[in-house]
Order: sequence, then C-alpha cells, then structure tokens
Amino acid sequence: MAVHLPKAIAEYFEADKERTAEAVTGCFTEDAVVRDEGDTYAGRDAIGQWKADVSRKFTYAVEPLSIASEGGRTVVTSRLVGDFPGSPVDLRYFFVLKGGKIAALEIIP
Repeated sequence: MAVHLPKAIAEYFEADKERTAEAVTGCFTEDAVVRDEGDTYAGRDAIGQWKADVSRKFTYAVEPLSIASEGGRTVVTSRLVGDFPGSPVDLRYFFVLKGGKIAALEIIP
C-alpha cells in the first residue's frame, strides 16, 4: 500500500534517492534544523554537509511505511536498508513544514 505524503516530504524522499546534497537541501527552508544521530545541523549549508557525509559513508534506500501526526509534526515511519551497521532499521522522521518546505526534521530509531 502506497503512503500518501505531503508534497514537501515526498520531495525530500525523492531528493534523497538522488544522493546529492543539493537536491536534499532544496527541500528545506533557509533556517531549517535537522537532528540525526545525536547531532544538530542548522541552516542549508550544514544540512547539505550532513547529507553529503552520510551519502559518502553509506549506500542505502528508504521506504516510507506509514504517516501520522504527533504534536504538530508529521511523522513518517520508514525502513532504511543499506550497508551500515544494524541494517535494516525502521526510523521515524519527524517533519515540521513551513511555506511548502521542511523547517525541521528529527530522525529517531
């Protein structure tokens, strides 16, 4: 069953498939914040560096499994499969949207 994602979130997952920082950073507001693996990345430049580093270190694919709303955030549970320790893993992506872009993203196992 396909998961119907809001446009900005669908664009993020599509951009992530391209494996380029430029494609991913275009999905975010200028002052967006990403939290992943205990680190925080503020602004498009930092988010671009985060995505470039992850894409260099690992090969992976993400499949959104479900979508819900929690505390004003859109939560997308996804399966991440790749060449990283612990693969596969289900992750929860907590999105805050603003003006058709992602203003915040937190990724939690």
